[in-house]
Amino acid sequence: GLPLYRYLGGAHTLQMPVPMANIINGGKHSDNKIDFQEYMVMPVGAESIHEAVRMTAEVFHALKGLLKADGKATSVGDEGGFAPNVSSDAEAIELILEAIKKAGYKPGKDFVLAMDPAASEWKGSKKGEYKMPKSGKKFTSAELVQHWKDLVEKYPICSIEDGLDEEDWEGWALLRK
Repeated sequence: GLPLYRYLGGAHTLQMPVPMANIINGGKHSDNKIDFQEYMVMPVGAESIHEAVRMTAEVFHALKGLLKADGKATSVGDEGGFAPNVSSDAEAIELILEAIKKAGYKPGKDFVLAMDPAASEWKGSKKGEYKMPKSGKKFTSAELVQHWKDLVEKYPICSIEDGLDEEDWEGWALLRK
């Protein structure tokens, strides 16, 4: 008889988790040029789940309008996000930030970003080596950790899922630092 968030979080849980909405697909989930598998928005400024869903839908449709106006495809990838053929992962992030603003919200205040780059699919022949399949960029574990650090410092990113290969223990230790 409890709401799911209370059942999972305990009787004293006062907040409901913030949803993540996948709005741009790349990697194996699309035929476009971007390496990251999923780009998501999180409506952290919403005061209810109803408001969170509405705000996210507004950003999704603002993104569709931006893509259309720029002559980019508005078809969707395997997991429901748009799969535009943009030139880089940074361009995808910038498009999302622009869509947030176009919908009347503030990046970093009303919305933050989350990503699932699926870096475990980029592992090279040696432990701690990575190669992005579409751009061809190569990284060591340390370089990839620095790449994530640079993105988080530049953009309002609060979550990176699958940022390294699951067997890259040294890399995960470095990332945790």
